[in-house]
Amino acid sequence: MNEVERNKDALHKRIRSFVRREGRLTPGQQKALDTLWPKYGLSIEHELSFAACFGRSAPVTLEIGFGNGASLAEMAANEPDSDFIGIEVHRPGVGRLLRTLEACGLGNVRVFCHDAVEILERNIPDDCLHRILLFFPDPWPKQKHRKRRIVQPAFAALVARKLKAGGHFHMATDWQPYAEHMLEVMEASQDFINGSGKGRYSDRPDYRPVTKFEKRGQRLGHGVWDLVYRRA
Repeated sequence: MNEVERNKDALHKRIRSFVRREGRLTPGQQKALDTLWPKYGLSIEHELSFAACFGRSAPVTLEIGFGNGASLAEMAANEPDSDFIGIEVHRPGVGRLLRTLEACGLGNVRVFCHDAVEILERNIPDDCLHRILLFFPDPWPKQKHRKRRIVQPAFAALVARKLKAGGHFHMATDWQPYAEHMLEVMEASQDFINGSGKGRYSDRPDYRPVTKFEKRGQRLGHGVWDLVYRRA
């Protein structure tokens, strides 16, 4: 059993903000998990040391739910003087990102395949992150499922603990009711200041790539809402 499979088995029961839609691993993705995980993968067994992980001291950005990893890899390539940690529970996306990192020679990215909340609680030191990114999380649109939305007051407080003073929490969604929910939660937090002014959404920062999914939505007239908050 490899590290990804051990991480998968380690999940315990509680309300989740995700469902494991595993999908089919391609042979290339499976090979990447088997051969590249020791190089880029991170264990959930110990608190993370960025210096030991990356071999240097640099600003660290953490992305929660990176999907297929295309945006994470693009950001890492555009910011070689920063380090990036990605968290994703779906192994096909993890496998695809590992292949991209190896093909592009990106040494400033490391990956967890596990629940993001547990990683933040157990593996990420307090007061250490430059940015936390949460792009297009599951909006759980049905009323009965809204308790599963990851952006809740307790989550905002957890994010605040992990960010350095002045660090940024950047969210984006293409579901307006979820954007309104995010805004309500974050405006109520005493730990954050809205970078665009109280009660306002943000323009998309240049560092956030526009995904193919987002471009397709824009062609269909769908909106995208960015929210950028600074830890007080």
